[in-house]
Amino acid sequence: MWAVWALSQNESIRCWSNIPFITMPLSRAHGKSFAHRSELKHAKRIVVKLGSAVVTRGDECGLALGRLASIVEQVSMLQNQGREMMIVTSGAVAFGKQRLRHEILLSQSVRQALHSGQNQLKDMAIPVLEARACAAAGQSGLMALYEAMFTQYSICAAQILVTNLDFHDEQKRRNLNGTLHELLRMNIVPIINTNDAVVPPPEPNSDLQGVNVISVKDNDSLAARLAVEMKTDLLIVLSDVEGLFDSPPGSDDAKLIDIFYPGDQQSVTFGTKSRVGMGGMEAKVKAALWALQGGTSVVIANGTHPKISGHVITDIVEGKKVGTFFSEVKPAGPTVEQQGEMARAGGRTLAALQPEQRAEIIYRLADLLTDQREEILLANKKDLEEAENKGRLAVPLLKRLSLSTSKLNSLAIGLRQIAASSQDSVGRVIRRTRIAKDLDLEQVTVPIGVLLVIFESRPDCLPQVSALAVASGNGLLLKGGKEAAHSNQILHHLTQEALSVHGVKDAVQLVNTREEVEDLCRLDKLIDLIIPRGSSQLVRNIQKSAKGIPVMGHSEGICHVYVDTDASVEKVTRIIRDSKCEYPAACNALETLLIHRDLLRTPLFDQIIDMLRVEQVKIHAGPKFASYLTFSPSEVKSLRTEYGDLECCIEVVDSVQEAVDHIHKYGSSHTDVIITENEKTAEFFLQHVDSACVFWNASTRFSDGYRFGLGAEVGISTSRIHARGPVGIEGLLTTKWLLRGNNHVVSDFSEHGSMKYLHESLPLPQRNTN
Repeated sequence: MWAVWALSQNESIRCWSNIPFITMPLSRAHGKSFAHRSELKHAKRIVVKLGSAVVTRGDECGLALGRLASIVEQVSMLQNQGREMMIVTSGAVAFGKQRLRHEILLSQSVRQALHSGQNQLKDMAIPVLEARACAAAGQSGLMALYEAMFTQYSICAAQILVTNLDFHDEQKRRNLNGTLHELLRMNIVPIINTNDAVVPPPEPNSDLQGVNVISVKDNDSLAARLAVEMKTDLLIVLSDVEGLFDSPPGSDDAKLIDIFYPGDQQSVTFGTKSRVGMGGMEAKVKAALWALQGGTSVVIANGTHPKISGHVITDIVEGKKVGTFFSEVKPAGPTVEQQGEMARAGGRTLAALQPEQRAEIIYRLADLLTDQREEILLANKKDLEEAENKGRLAVPLLKRLSLSTSKLNSLAIGLRQIAASSQDSVGRVIRRTRIAKDLDLEQVTVPIGVLLVIFESRPDCLPQVSALAVASGNGLLLKGGKEAAHSNQILHHLTQEALSVHGVKDAVQLVNTREEVEDLCRLDKLIDLIIPRGSSQLVRNIQKSAKGIPVMGHSEGICHVYVDTDASVEKVTRIIRDSKCEYPAACNALETLLIHRDLLRTPLFDQIIDMLRVEQVKIHAGPKFASYLTFSPSEVKSLRTEYGDLECCIEVVDSVQEAVDHIHKYGSSHTDVIITENEKTAEFFLQHVDSACVFWNASTRFSDGYRFGLGAEVGISTSRIHARGPVGIEGLLTTKWLLRGNNHVVSDFSEHGSMKYLHESLPLPQRNTN
C-alpha cells in the first residue's frame, strides 16, 4: 500500500487544561516538539513503546529474554540519569501462549500419549489459543519478569493495564494521570499495557477521528495517547523495522527516511503488519504524527537488530541518527543524504569534463579568492570576533582560523599549481597489455567517488580541498567547524560560482545541517573516503566512528629530529628551530629531539639548549637523557606525546640504528629527520625509517602538499595503503581496467582452444606535459 498520512494545518490539539496535573520540573516548556535530533538529549520524560516483534521470540511463543534484558538495562541507565521513563509493552499474549501450550501438553493423559505412539505424539495438534486467554495467562508472568530485571538496577517497576474507556471516561483519565505522575515522582518506572484480556475488538476505522480523538486499539495508539496525555518529551517506538522507507523495504531502491515531516509529499510504504501484534507501520505513523501534533517528539526504530538493539534507546536519546525522526520543522536546504546524492551526480559530471574545463574551474576559483578578498576577510573577521568573545579557541587554533591577504594570495598560487598539474590526471593510461590478438587491456586512472572532508578551524582548507576534488573529478562533501561558519560559507559560495562555469555546481557540497560527525561517518552508501583534517583526537574519533568507509589520515604527528655525531653546527639549530618553533601547532612540527650520546656536554648540545630556551620551548627529558643529568627537566610521562605547542622531549640514543628503533617504537610514521654530514649514515636513515616522510638535513615542516609542489593537500596520510604522506591529486585517484576485444571468449584459450595468451606490454600514450 502506497500512501502518506498527514495532519492538516487547520486541525487543532485537544486541550487538556481542565485536568489537574501534578507538575514535574522538566528541562523545557512542553507544547512544542524538538526540531532536531541533537535536541533529544534534553528529553526529560520519555515513553518507550516495545512492539510485539521486539519482545517476542521468533517462534511467536515466549519472550526474547536477551533483547528484553538489554532494553531494561538502557531504560535503567536513563532513569538513573534523572529522566522519567515509562514503558508501553507488548508480550502478554506471547508469554501466555507459551504457558498455555505447556499446560495443554502436560494435561494430556499418559495413556493417550502412549496410545498415540511416538510419531503421532510429536505431530499432535495444539488447539488454537484465544488471544484474550493467552493475555490473561501471560500478564502476571510478563510483569514478574520486568520486576526481576529492573531490580538488578535498584529500580522499582509498577504495572498499569488500560483500555480505551480509561481515556474516554473523565474520572478514569484523571485517576490514570494522577497515578502515573505519582509513580514518576517516586522514581518508579510504569509498565503500561492494553488490558488484552478484556479489551473489545477495535471498530473499523475508529483509530482516528480527525486529530482530536485517537482510539486505543493497539499499543502504538496507546503509546501516542499516553505520551500526549503525560506531556512527554520523547516517544520511542521500537519494532522489527528500521523506520519509514521511500519505497518498499527490502527493494533495491529502498531508502530509509531519516526525518519525516507532516505534509511531506514523499511516498511511504506501509507493508504488512508484523508477524505478531495488532499494529503495522501505518498504525505507527498515524500514532507518531498524532503524538507529534500534541507536542511530543517521536522516533521509530528497529529494536530487534542484534548489532544495535543493545544501545538503540540510548543512541536515540543521545541524538544519533537512528531510525526515522519525526519533526515539524523542515530545514530550508537539502538533507545530507540528498547532498551526498548531489555530490555523487555532480562528481560524475565533473569527471566527464575535459581536463581543460576542470582546470578552468580551478583558475576561476583562484581569481575569485583575490577578487573577493575584502568580502572573505570581512566574514573571517566575524568568525574571529565570535571565537574571541566566547573564549572557545586556544591561541594556536585562533591562528589557524585567521585569514589574511598573504594567505589568500598563497592560496591562489597553490590553486593555479593544481590547475596546471591537473591536465593529465583523470583518465591517464598507466598500463597497457596485449592479452591476445585483438584483445587489449588498459589500466586508467579514475576518481575515487565522493569524498567527505572534515576539518577544524582552518577555512583555507575549503578552497584547497575543493580544487583537488575538481582536479581529480571527485564529488565532495565538506564539514567545517562551527568556529569558521562565516568564512566557510563565503568560500563555498565562491567555489560554487567557479563550478557554475561548466554547470557542475552540485559537485561540492558544504554540510550546514546539524549533522554530527559520527552520523556522517555512517553514510557508507554515499561516501567512498573520509579525510579528517584537524586534531589527533578528531582523527581518532572519526576512525572509530567510520562504519565501512575507509579513513585516510594520521592519528598523531609525533615527528622526530635525530642529531647525528657528524651533524653540521650551522645546520642543527636552524633546522630544529624551524621544525619546532615556526608553527608548533602543526602536525608536522618536531615533538621529540633525539641526540647522539657523544654530543652531550659539547658546545653543539649547549647551543641547542640555549636556542630552545630563548624560543621559550619547554623541555621534557626522556628516561635515558634524565639519567645523564643531576638536575634534569621534568621527565616525560610518555615518549608517544604530540605536544602541539612550544614543548618537546629530548632523548639520548647511542647510534643511528637506535634512533631508527626509537622512531619505530614511539613515532606515528608521519615525518622524521636526520641531521648529519655523513652521507652513508643519512642514506641508512632514509632507507630504514618506515615513515610517510623521511628527510635529510631539512625541517620537518616541509612535509606539506604546497611545499612538495602538489599545489595543496587534502591531508597527510600515515596509512600504508593507497596514498601516503601529503595527499594531492594522485592520492585522490584510483584505477579501473578497460578491455577491448573482438568476439573473444575464455573457452578459446583452453588447452584445446584456438587462441593463446600473449601478455605483451604495450607502450603508453604520450603524456601531456603542458
